Formats: sequence, structure tokens, C-alpha cells
Amino acid sequence: MNTRAPAIEARQLIKTYPGDVTALSGMDLAVEPGTVFGLLGPNGAGKSTTVKILTTLARPDSGSATVAGHDVLRHPDRVRRAIGVVAQSSGADPVATGRENLRLQGRLYGLKGAALDRRVDELLDRFALTDAARRQAKGYSGGMRRRLDVALGLVHRPEVLFLDEPTTGLDPQARTAMWDEIGRLAGEECLTILLTTHYLEEADRLAERIAVVDRGRIVVEGTPDSLKGELRGDAVHLGLREAVQDAGRTLLTGALRGLPGVHEVLVDGRRVSVRADDGGAAVPALLAALERAGVGVATATVARPSLDDVYLRYAGRRYAEVDGADGLTLAGGVR
Repeated sequence: MNTRAPAIEARQLIKTYPGDVTALSGMDLAVEPGTVFGLLGPNGAGKSTTVKILTTLARPDSGSATVAGHDVLRHPDRVRRAIGVVAQSSGADPVATGRENLRLQGRLYGLKGAALDRRVDELLDRFALTDAARRQAKGYSGGMRRRLDVALGLVHRPEVLFLDEPTTGLDPQARTAMWDEIGRLAGEECLTILLTTHYLEEADRLAERIAVVDRGRIVVEGTPDSLKGELRGDAVHLGLREAVQDAGRTLLTGALRGLPGVHEVLVDGRRVSVRADDGGAAVPALLAALERAGVGVATATVARPSLDDVYLRYAGRRYAEVDGADGLTLAGGVR
């Protein structure tokens, strides 16, 4: 039985902003030590606000939180010494070299002399930046800048590392390289990683547990495999030629749900999403039912359950439908 205290714990966090905007509405979170925990959700769901509170950059209206055993409200200085933070935007000084950035970060945490030099050399080597160590950071590629950002967050050997959308804006090759490095970091003893991301494939590949956040609270949590395993059968997604209006949505949903082996039907505008015991066998019946209803179909896909389907089940909509182009990104990089 695991009796270790969580590396990160939040209880009933509530946070509102001016204009009566609710960012968090009772956020509960527990992250076990030495694990990678993925926080998923659309823009505005509350992920960034949660990270700001846990890293002492914001205060909740109510609730409590501890990181590495330290209360974020009573002992923010202790929390800051125990964590590393890689924000969405680079924290490196663009006119300083890679080595200078790392040395400055180390000195801010009290490192000096030979110990600092060894740590800087170690990180430059680990993140394949040795050859670029004397170049100004502004001349680095996107992938090199993100590797430098992660190195900066690790200089003082933190207990908890926060990675806030670490691969946003990277090309596929740089993103894959960063995933490999994060995977290696996860194997280090005593390092806990909280990862927020818009990439479903990223969370599926890196996180041991994930939590889906929507409207300021967690709607479901578990391992990626267990969450997908709860979804019986296949996912069938149909793209319609025209949107279904409110008047016909209930009737169409009922008609599709009555088909053999079909369940969990969602009709939303020009999309129909269905869970079916056998997706391939269900497609002809679905197409026939839609044709009888006078609804034209443009596309049809069948797939095994994905994290996108998990969100569809628990939040009633797909990632990519939330906030239009600012929604979460599906595997393959299509927003």
C-alpha cells in the first residue's frame, strides 16, 4: 500500500477573475511522487490558473494546495525552491548565451563554483546544447530554445517540474525529440512532472495518469488506457453535409440510438458521434437511418476509443469543437 504523501495536492480550489469569470470551481487534484501527470482541457478550462496557483504565481479565493509537502499560501518561498517551471513562453534571456543563461539560473538558486560548472556542463550535454553553449539564445531554433527552457527548470534539481504546454509551436521532429527527453526525465528518481498540453498524443504517450479539466473542475481522471478502456466498442464519427437544427436533433438521436449495437449517440451541428459494439458493422445501418431522415453524410470514420472520445463522453463535446481553432489539438497536429 502506498502511504507516501502526494507530491502535489489541491483541495477545493476556487478562483474568480473580474467580470464574474470563474476560472476554478472546486478543483481537487492529487499527484503521486515520481509520476508524470497530464492535465488536459480546452482553453479557459482552468489548467493555467491551476498551475499559477501551484507555482505561487496566483492565490486562490478559497481552498488549499501543497507542493512537495509545502503549503503554497503559507510557505511560497519553500515551494519555489522545490519546483522547476517551464512556462509556455521562453524564460531565457535572448541576448545571453546558453551557458550564461544556465549559470545565472544556478546562481539564483545558490549554486556556485565547481558545483555550478559541473551542473551546467551536465545539462548542456544532456540536452544536446554543448556545441551551441556560446551562442546567444536568440539564435537558437525553436526546439533548441525549448530544450534550454527545460534545462533551466532543472538546474537546481527540483522535486517537482511543471511543464506548461512544452511542445506548442514545435515542428513534428522537434516535438518528438522533446517527448523522448521528457520520457527520460520521468525515469529519474524523485522527480514528479505535471504536464499541461493541447496535444492528445502527447498526454497519451507521456502521462501515467491524466485528468480532464472542464469549466474549472476535473470531470474524469485515470490512466490513459483505463479511461479509453471504459468506452465499450468503437467510435464512429460522421460528418454531415448540413447542420442538424435543434428541432430535429432529439428525433435523430433517438432513431440512431435505437439501432442494434449502437449507444452513446451525440448529434451536434454537422457532426454525429456514436459508440457502437462493432463500428464497421454499424456504419451501413447508421447511413441508412440518416438517409431515411433526409440527412446527407459527407464523411465517416471508425476508430478505437481515443482520449478525444473520453472527453466527448464526459464533457459532451469533442476537444476540437471547443473554442474553434483554439481547441485542443488531435494527434497529427490538426487543430
